Amino acid sequence: MFIDEVEITIKAGDGGLGMVSFGKLEKSGPDGGNGGEGGKVELKISSDLTLLDKLKSKRLISAQNGGNGGRNKKTGRRGDHLVVMLPVGSHLEDIDTKETFEFNRVGEKYFFCEGGKGGIGNYDLRSSTNTTPKNTIPPTPGQIRRLKINLRFIADYGLIGLPSTGKSSLLNELTNTNVKTALYHFTTLSPNLGVLPNKKILADIPGLIEGASEGRGLGIKFLKHIQKVDLLLHCISLESTDPLKDHKIVKKELGKFSKDLLEKEEIIVLTKSDLVNIKKLNKAIKSVKILKKRVIATSIHDSKSLIKLLKLL
Repeated sequence: MFIDEVEITIKAGDGGLGMVSFGKLEKSGPDGGNGGEGGKVELKISSDLTLLDKLKSKRLISAQNGGNGGRNKKTGRRGDHLVVMLPVGSHLEDIDTKETFEFNRVGEKYFFCEGGKGGIGNYDLRSSTNTTPKNTIPPTPGQIRRLKINLRFIADYGLIGLPSTGKSSLLNELTNTNVKTALYHFTTLSPNLGVLPNKKILADIPGLIEGASEGRGLGIKFLKHIQKVDLLLHCISLESTDPLKDHKIVKKELGKFSKDLLEKEEIIVLTKSDLVNIKKLNKAIKSVKILKKRVIATSIHDSKSLIKLLKLL
């Protein structure tokens, strides 16, 4: 199952302990070394959209603690930094501070948790008034952050519509991907992406049904993935007895999720044109013209219609 939401806790390494040491004899003077710094937690952004799946079973992700100080003024080793890979389009919220962060570029790096400072050994605590300190200053703990991570695809265009309107098949043909399709509702259980010839990203969003915002069907969980798209391709099957009603059902659910989605540019894509005669096709086109949107009829078996759509995009 595709994972697009996780909650994790990340922790930088604690500082290492400082040491109390006096060499071979106390009169030799203090020589206890300082503890090493704890490792940092670094976030790195990848194009792999499945990375959250690897984090779902991890409650706590920690960097390495700093090493303890040693004799002869030896400083403990610094803890190794931890790199956490996240998919591009990750939206982070710090559960405690409510700070938000967004990563939209592959290759971005960000140190997110600072490691703890190493403890101070007794060598560095010596002074003219205390030449033989027998104490240390404790290290500090590594920073901890509880994060809620949501993946929001960086797509240019979004395919929306009721179930079984041919969205996945259209994605396959337009982008040469291999999304599972079948003759039943909810074949697509997660969003899918494809790259068009013009290098734009097309997202296929699982079908909405009436009442999706109340939890029916697959719900509206995946609509966040088209919040940033520039254009919606609203697929309506020509097998429908009422294309205009189908359009209204989907738009109603979009509006309940976000009014911004209603303001996006939209093309009406009438799918499965090979399954109807010209009379029914013209009737469907006429019925949706009231929407004052661009309308195009397509079939995955009609290469000319697909080329026409690609040119439009």
